[in-house]
Amino acid sequence: MTQPPGPQYPEPPDDAPPQYPEPPQYPEPPQHPDPPQYPDPPEYPDPPQYPQQQPTAHTPPAAPAPPPHPAQQPPAYPPPIPPQAPPPPSPPPQPQPQPQPHPHDLDFAQRRVHLADRQRRADATAVGGLLLYVPNFLCSLLVVLMFSLLFGGLGLLVVLLWLASGLLVFHRPTEGVIARHLLRLRYPTPEERARLEPVWYEVTARAGIDGRTYEFWIEDSDELNAVAAAGHIVGVTRFAVQQLPTGQLGAVLAHELGHHIGGHSWSSLLGYWYALPGRIVWRVIRVGAARVRRASGGMSCFVAGLFLMVFGGIIASTVHTLYGLPLLLLVMPYALAAMGRRSELRADQQAAALGFAPMLVEVLTRMEHDAQQAERAALPAGAVPAPRQEGLAKLLASHPDFHTRMHHLQPYLQSRR
Repeated sequence: MTQPPGPQYPEPPDDAPPQYPEPPQYPEPPQHPDPPQYPDPPEYPDPPQYPQQQPTAHTPPAAPAPPPHPAQQPPAYPPPIPPQAPPPPSPPPQPQPQPQPHPHDLDFAQRRVHLADRQRRADATAVGGLLLYVPNFLCSLLVVLMFSLLFGGLGLLVVLLWLASGLLVFHRPTEGVIARHLLRLRYPTPEERARLEPVWYEVTARAGIDGRTYEFWIEDSDELNAVAAAGHIVGVTRFAVQQLPTGQLGAVLAHELGHHIGGHSWSSLLGYWYALPGRIVWRVIRVGAARVRRASGGMSCFVAGLFLMVFGGIIASTVHTLYGLPLLLLVMPYALAAMGRRSELRADQQAAALGFAPMLVEVLTRMEHDAQQAERAALPAGAVPAPRQEGLAKLLASHPDFHTRMHHLQPYLQSRR
């Protein structure tokens, strides 16, 4: 079997080197011109010759020789401190004893509050006080009418403005003026308000009264006292706010709330305002009579009698014109004082009805004790204090005595037993 012919490869070339194409001919680089020739720099003048300082014969002092170096001594180290036992642990601090709560402290638990339909009223004491001010009001009206004659045709307007001025008793800005300038009160600090508001909320919640209607005021006094004035003023002393337990402070505030609920505060202020013109004229008459009496020692009996006849005639004509009503002014102070004592008892009953009878007894006992101590301190050594409120002074007292108030609180104390 024959083999097929293999592939035919070309014969290798001869030993001659391969022929490469010649490289291209590049142009010669351009010839740069020669650098420019700059002129030589100018020659600067020689520096100036300063005069040389002639050397002097003085030579500086030689430096002191260094002190001889002390002999190298090895440092002295303190003796080692022997280890000491650690101090015994200090005993743990004893807890401070907590102040015992007062047995009559209030519980400020949140609860539902039912507001009464009638937030204010005028009880018999308030109405009676207004009626007792009627003679003073008529005398003041006569004074205002006589004063209005000076204004001619505008006299009627003066009278009407005076009659309408009684509404200022319930005007909040006017109440602020009364509190600051007449009663010498101030607004409470944040700390005082934080103490008053929870107690006031508890008192008004028991009474069913919206406590936001009233405004707190503070009297800077170290005595235990409080006041209810105008339509919305509730004032307490700084001592009462800072020193009284919450139960006793609640009793004080409940008493003042009783004055507002019963209408005692606004009725007394309204009667006093309308009686003010008559009081001013009466004071002027008294001062004039006193001066006439002092001057009568240096004048004749005829002149003194003439003055007395003039004043007596004015008083007699006034009494006859007003059908004897000015004579009632002589007994009005005693009647108004009696009505004031009655209003205090009514306010005590209002506070006792809210559950503050024991606290109110503690407050009244403390006030009586403080009053007795003040009387003893004012007496000289060895003197015996005289009985208080005797005769006419007792009839003119605006507050009932301690034993009378205790007597009217007994029914509320017995009902709690």
